[in-house]
Amino acid sequence: MEPQLLYSVTDSVATVVIHHPAKRNAMTAAMWRALPPLLDTLAADPEVRALVLTGEGGTFCAGADISTLRESSEEAQGLAVAAEEALAAFPKPTLAAVRGHCVGGGSQLAAACDLRFAQEGSLFGVTPAKLGIVYAASSTRRLVALVGPAATKYLLFSGELIGTDRALRTGLVDEVLPEGELDKRVAEFTRILVSRSQLTQAAAKEFAGGVVDRDAHWAEQARGNGDTAEGVAAFLERRQPRFTWTTSG
Repeated sequence: MEPQLLYSVTDSVATVVIHHPAKRNAMTAAMWRALPPLLDTLAADPEVRALVLTGEGGTFCAGADISTLRESSEEAQGLAVAAEEALAAFPKPTLAAVRGHCVGGGSQLAAACDLRFAQEGSLFGVTPAKLGIVYAASSTRRLVALVGPAATKYLLFSGELIGTDRALRTGLVDEVLPEGELDKRVAEFTRILVSRSQLTQAAAKEFAGGVVDRDAHWAEQARGNGDTAEGVAAFLERRQPRFTWTTSG
């Protein structure tokens, strides 16, 4: 099978799989280009309420396919940044499910997700210093927001790989699962996500991402739908709420 991004939608969760096992799921130029339009398609699907990004087999993503850097590293980086920004802008909750190596462009994609769950023994690294590449400003700022300036400098200055203990301690990952438990936990957590109010999630995602001057917009959204009333009624009636607000309006 050619290197590609595979996807499926089950129980309101879209799963995107980085599939390039011959090179530990390294991202080719074609794969970087394919990600933004795929995300647009999934964002527009009213059935999709959350997205999981993962890698084929025992590796998340070993980064960019280095052969794509031979002609123009600037162009390759531009493709990676465009894909990263599209993932960060996805309007519904996103979760990276990480096994094995999550390095370079793989860490770039994982950092663009809202949450990261990892299997014990996974390795993380941001490695442009090994290639003499200037890491994109937007990607650097996203990493700083996630793990802080000191941990960002450690990762970028050294290009060294870190394990799940340190990744958890710095905030690079949110949960670490024993071997064999990652899929179960991701399925369990995404069931929680799809049961919650998309209104709450969408507003929180914007606010946490630093978007300003949208307070009035979200106040209007809250007034114009019945999610709050439904949530309160469901709580008092001891039942699951049936939220109706969606990102498509």
